[in-house]
Formats: sequence, C-alpha cells, structure tokens
Amino acid sequence: MNTHHLVLGTLIDFLSGAEITDTHDERYRQKIARILVLEKGFAPSDIRAGNRLRVSASGKCATIPVDFLVHVGERAMMLVKYGPGSIITRHRPALAASRLMAPHQIPVVVVTNGEQADILSGLTGRVTASGLDAIPDKEAVEKLAMEPPQAISPGRAERESRILFAFDVDGSCPCDSDICRMDHHES
Repeated sequence: MNTHHLVLGTLIDFLSGAEITDTHDERYRQKIARILVLEKGFAPSDIRAGNRLRVSASGKCATIPVDFLVHVGERAMMLVKYGPGSIITRHRPALAASRLMAPHQIPVVVVTNGEQADILSGLTGRVTASGLDAIPDKEAVEKLAMEPPQAISPGRAERESRILFAFDVDGSCPCDSDICRMDHHES
C-alpha cells in the first residue's frame, strides 16, 4: 500500500466500475477519465488506465506509472500523464514515456495536474495547445491514426529509458549511492 498519500476512503472507478482507494490524486485521475469520455467522446474501452512502464538505466530497473493510454483500434495514439504541481517539469519524462509505451511514437502527449494541461506533439516535443479543453477529441485522434506510425529505434528507446529513469525514479541520482554519501560526509 502506498503510505505517502492521504487515504480518504474508497470510490468507484469511472472507467472500470471497480472500488479503488480514494486519494486527492485519484480524484484528479477520475476527473481526467470523465473528461476523456464525457467531453472528448472516447469510449471507456478506448482508454487503458493504470499502465506500468518498465525502464532501466545503468543496470537498475524501475516501473513508472502511466495514467492513461488512449487507443484507436489497437494503436496507442494519446498518452495522458497526471502529476500534481507544475506541469512544465513533466514534459520531458512524459515525452520519453510516449516513446517507450508502444513500438511506435505515440503522437499526442497530455501532461496535466488535473487543473491545467499541456498538449505536446510526440514527434516534436513542442506544446501544441494548453488547457483541459484543448485535449484532442476522438475525431481528432482518429484523424491522426490515419498517418503511418513512426517507429522508435532501439538506440532511441534506450536513451528515452535513461531520461525517464533519471526524471521519475527515486534514488536514480548517482549521488544517492552509499559511496557518494560517505564521500560528502567525509569532506
């Protein structure tokens, strides 16, 4: 159980109907799921929630949560990454995740704190729009699905894994090792 979140009880997951732990973060995830379905026209079956992405760097491995993947058919077309606080600091790791969650570049990346959102081009990394209202709807995402998928090379995938590991994994800094801590304390 995750003990660093205030547990407010339980709630019913909007997408699955399952009973889940109620936290402030989960309430924002539920809000995002409702926007995707009720305002943007996606079916709950188009959205895969609670994804886990395995990343590695320097012989270490970790699992990173990816909140939502929106599919057109079997192809992942939009990645939505939630995180509290500043969203600009989440751009780069979300882009890295968009290059690792599928064998192709996921074309739309949404970074949100539940109140604000930046929509990024997965191909360029540039912000294309801002605001929850600017999240692309089903019709816009279906149009993008007509374009051929862009493959991610193994070398690119390795670099993106290292970037995501550095940004999103606690203890990923080389100075978190016992050797570095001893060196700093002895000086």
